[in-house]
Amino acid sequence: MSLEDGASAPVRTESFRASRPQVVGPEVPQKPFPIHLSGAVQHGFGRGGKDLGCPTANLPDESIAPMTSVTETGVYYGYAQVSRERDGNVVLSEEEGQVLPMVMSLGWNPFYKNERMTAEIHIMHRFRSDFYGHPMKAIVLGYIRPELDYTSREALIEDIETDKQVAVRSLARRAYEDYRLDPYFDLNGSRPRL
Repeated sequence: MSLEDGASAPVRTESFRASRPQVVGPEVPQKPFPIHLSGAVQHGFGRGGKDLGCPTANLPDESIAPMTSVTETGVYYGYAQVSRERDGNVVLSEEEGQVLPMVMSLGWNPFYKNERMTAEIHIMHRFRSDFYGHPMKAIVLGYIRPELDYTSREALIEDIETDKQVAVRSLARRAYEDYRLDPYFDLNGSRPRL
């Protein structure tokens, strides 16, 4: 699917699900990866956590330019870190400020018929509170699948769960795990600088 418009995405089918690999990408990230993203977490459409059981951290539109200039719409994986601080106060726990695995949707979300492209990052950790306004950094390391449309919300949720499993398995390789310690992140765990 093109990054410039919201053209129709292919509809997801059962045969697509059966043929999905458990691990994606080469043994070592290759161009255009890694891609570095950063921005303050903003409110999205409110569907991730409520409708899909998969809360997302949304980056501002201007933050996704490094991604949209070199990739297609679809689902990606990597690592993210949210600053523990907001407005000068420590709000999140030390554990919540660590570099954590993430899966990201970049696109038009055709099931919901979005009118603009978004980058929605699901950090694979259960946070105790929201972190709107917190600085967040992400390193995108690979591509999972193209953006698809769905015939039901349940089918979309099934693919999201599979995407999360594929991301965890794909990040379990040494060359990918090493990015958890990338100097782009605040390895003291307190405050990613944007």
